[in-house]
Amino acid sequence: MIRTPNKHLDRWFQILGTWLLAALVLTILSAPGNALSASEKKYRDGVNQQFGIWLKALRKDAEAQGVSRARFDRAMRNVKLNWRLPNLRPPGRKPKAKAPNWQAEFRSPGPYFKQSYINSLVSTGRKHLGGQKAQLASIEKTYGVPAGILLGIWAKETSYGRAKIPYNAIHTLATLGFMSERPEFFRDELLAALKIVQKGKIPAARMKSAWSGAMGHPQFMPSAYLKHAVDQDGDGKPDIWGSLPDTLASIANFLKQNGWRGRGWGYEVVLPRGFDCTLEGPDKRRPIAEWAKLGVKRSFGRSFSAAQLKQRGSILLPAGTHGPAFIALKNFYVLKEYNESDLYALFVGHLADRYGKNRTFKGKWGKVGGLTRGDTLDMQKRLVRRGYDVGGVDGLIGFRSRVAAGAYAKAQGLKATCYPGKALVKHIRKNTPL
Repeated sequence: MIRTPNKHLDRWFQILGTWLLAALVLTILSAPGNALSASEKKYRDGVNQQFGIWLKALRKDAEAQGVSRARFDRAMRNVKLNWRLPNLRPPGRKPKAKAPNWQAEFRSPGPYFKQSYINSLVSTGRKHLGGQKAQLASIEKTYGVPAGILLGIWAKETSYGRAKIPYNAIHTLATLGFMSERPEFFRDELLAALKIVQKGKIPAARMKSAWSGAMGHPQFMPSAYLKHAVDQDGDGKPDIWGSLPDTLASIANFLKQNGWRGRGWGYEVVLPRGFDCTLEGPDKRRPIAEWAKLGVKRSFGRSFSAAQLKQRGSILLPAGTHGPAFIALKNFYVLKEYNESDLYALFVGHLADRYGKNRTFKGKWGKVGGLTRGDTLDMQKRLVRRGYDVGGVDGLIGFRSRVAAGAYAKAQGLKATCYPGKALVKHIRKNTPL
């Protein structure tokens, strides 16, 4: 770097550089792309007027559900539409075409279980297991849910409370209730949030959420808060934002009320060569002893105990024959009540196990996926047309869609892997007109 030998000139150039940088920033901020055009401003002014009318109707419904006008007005004071939220559907405009959804649930499951990420969660989780030992034991005694499962959900939802939760839940839900893909759902959740305020337990300003309106450490929607949030620390407020005991006990209460019993969620297993992958799914649940007779064994050379052989479980193949295999117990499907994703439930159960012995799966994740949600939707529509049960045309590769893909492949004389790839989707599209 060439520098001027004159210190006064040097300082002058520094000042000039600062002014130029400031001017550049102002130019960028005032550029047309960052300011509303006159037509856009006029449009949004009209939408805001519609929003005001919508809020008046909402206030009547809130009052009918026990929310006083005074509480409503305080909670909704200064509420404005947040145009930066994703997947909005403003009135009078056609929905924007969605970009392909490349979440792990729609691609290869392997990256969902990145080892460096899991190891970091294990390390932090073990510290919480030691530091919160008495509290966790008390919660487990009351609700019957193991500490590892509670920490696993907390870790997955908000990284043990380290994730930012920056939105005001009520303001966010107001936007989503007025102009989103599921306005009725979010409107109901907004009314539930107003009921929380009416109860006077948590001030509206403290009800921080993600962009979706999911609140606090456990990421409860307001309706879930009303059903499941509990006051574990005894201060009279079910506080899932600032109280760790309340957070963990609320998660435990959710799971208990949704049917959690016992301790285990499932086992990794090794399938015999030629195993029929279309036997996957909770509708084919049977005693583990029957799976053992078919040649299913526990991983790492372990054996099922006599008590475990009596348990009823179902085969779980998140990546079809391209990844690890599991026997899922009933509690696995309770975890799916928290988040309707096989990978989510498996991640939580696996993380809970690794707080003990930090050992990854024996089975390896193969390279599968590559489908967009649109690809999966198209495949599901065509399989339904052929009479297969895909569990709902939703673009999600759940176990029914995996089994349907496997059954189709078998019927066509193709190799059944029970995880749809591009080649199979192409075959289905070519041979199944809509």
